[in-house]
This record gives sequence, C-alpha cells and structure tokens, in this order.
Amino acid sequence: MKGFQAKWKDFPDYIIGVTKEIWEDRGVETLNRYYAPDIPVRTPMGVSVGNQATIAATMATINEFPDRELFGEDVIWSGDEDAGFLSSHRLLTKATHTRDGQFGKATNKSWVVRVIADCAAKDDTIYDEWLVRDYGGLVRQLGFDPKTFAAGLIDKEGGAALAKPVFSPANDIAGDYKGTGNDNAWGQRYADILTRLMDKDFTTITRNYDRAVIGEYAGAVTSIGREGCDAFWVGLRSSFPNATFKIHHQIGMDADMLSPRAAVRWSLDGIHDGWGTFGEPTGAPVHIMGMCHAEFGPFGTDGVGLRREFALYDEVAIWKQILMGAV
Repeated sequence: MKGFQAKWKDFPDYIIGVTKEIWEDRGVETLNRYYAPDIPVRTPMGVSVGNQATIAATMATINEFPDRELFGEDVIWSGDEDAGFLSSHRLLTKATHTRDGQFGKATNKSWVVRVIADCAAKDDTIYDEWLVRDYGGLVRQLGFDPKTFAAGLIDKEGGAALAKPVFSPANDIAGDYKGTGNDNAWGQRYADILTRLMDKDFTTITRNYDRAVIGEYAGAVTSIGREGCDAFWVGLRSSFPNATFKIHHQIGMDADMLSPRAAVRWSLDGIHDGWGTFGEPTGAPVHIMGMCHAEFGPFGTDGVGLRREFALYDEVAIWKQILMGAV
C-alpha cells in the first residue's frame, strides 16, 4: 500500500496489526506515530482531540485491565491508497477487572464485549475516528446496572449541572475525513433495512432476516432467531418513537473469503418520549450514536437473508443523557 509500511500486507492487516501492537503488545508510544497529533476521537461518551488524550486513556485501561485482549472479527473497509481508507473494525474484547480504576475497586470479574471502530487512515496514519463500545454490557458483567452506573458518573462529575456532556452534533469536531463510504449493493441493502426499521416497519425482520439469524446486541446480548432482533429494534425505537434517524456512513463488501457484509454508522436524535428499552418516558433530549455490521446468506424470502447482525450503542451514555435532561 502506497504510504504505508511494507510490513502491512493490506489495509485490514494494518488495522488489526496496529490494534494489537498498541493494546496487547504494550506499544502505547506508537500512538505518537500511528495517530495524528490532532486526531478527533468520538465515542458516545464524548469527544477527545489529539493522540496524547488517546495515549492517556489507553494507559489507564491497560492498568485497570492488564490481561485485556482484542480479537479482530472483521474489517469492513472502503477507499483506496490515493484518497485514503476508512475501516469499520469489529473487535471482540475480553479482560479481567484486577486493578482499581474508572470502574471502581477491582472486582476480579471477567467480561467480554464487542467494539466497532471507524478509522480513517492515509500514509500510515489514523487521522479521524468514531468508536462505540458496548459499555452497558461491560458494566453489567462487572455487577452494575447501566442506569445506576450512569447516575454514579453524574454524581462524581458534580451533578447534572456540571457533569461532562456526552457526544452530540453540538459538540462534534470537524475532522479531515469527509467520505460517506461506498455504493456497494450490500451496504445499500443493509441501509435500506435499517431505514425501514426506523420507519417502524418491523415486518422487515420477517421479510429480510434469515430465520436462523444470530443477533449480537448492546448489553452483551446474543439472540437466536428473529424474535430477539425484533425485541432489540422495537425496544430502541419505542423509547424514542419520534427521534430523527440518519445514516452517516455505509460500506458494503463481498470479498476476503467472507459472506457479503455491510457496515453502517447511524444516529437517532430526539426526545425520550416513549416506553421501551429505556423505561418510563422522561422528555429528555437524547443523541444516540449507533454502529452496525451485518452478514448476508442465501436463506431469505428473495433468496437473500440477513444471517448475522451486530448492533451497538452505548447504554451508559444514553442513560446519562436521560438522567441529566429529564423534565
């Protein structure tokens, strides 16, 4: 790849290799080279700027979870070596809470959650990033409830009036990546499915999902069959029935010895004004950053079925907004 070190055989190898080098091989200092000095990193909990903020957060996490491993499940990517690349990297990450840190006193409990990170890269440097980790699944496995954990964060930060704001379009920082993905048919198929779900057409699941679909969802939830997919999407949309759905980035791929697949980054903006996954309506304004991967197979009503879905949002960030903004 032009502009990248010769040791990387292709772009997925670069993304997976850099991740392992930083986190598991303890090459934290390599962030000074792999991450641009002024990189914006957006997570549902907020925005940070610069590789030094990433270095500090990385060291804190390594200290609290010293045995953490990050297994790269897939890299769905678009772009080229001239314009630059965008990777949507899905990881299965596991660790044990053996030291005190941001999650409190060491519990010695183990956890396994997924993370999806969209990273823009060119000339061996990552310069823009969006990341969603299954924060709710993590805190549950440590023995906490996401709503209670969010309330504790607000208290630690000085109460609702002083607590740190989560990510929203109002505090976003414009980065150098301006792309929206590619026009591959598999990305468009999944984008259409998500759009119909957010339009409350939940019969889409019966029509477009494989009867044996496996869903991997926020909260470290695994479901088998369409019923679990329906419960996840109906529960989310019912909590925010009038929120505006927007797709920000979509990629489709049919390569690399894997099933046809897609990656979509999306948002919901609106009011917590319905009964659903997030309980009694509060009237709080909420922004949700969501990231999804999907894999397709031959079993569906039109000869194609969504056979595996990975859908992440950050429950703790959502509860923090609800608790801070309830009217």
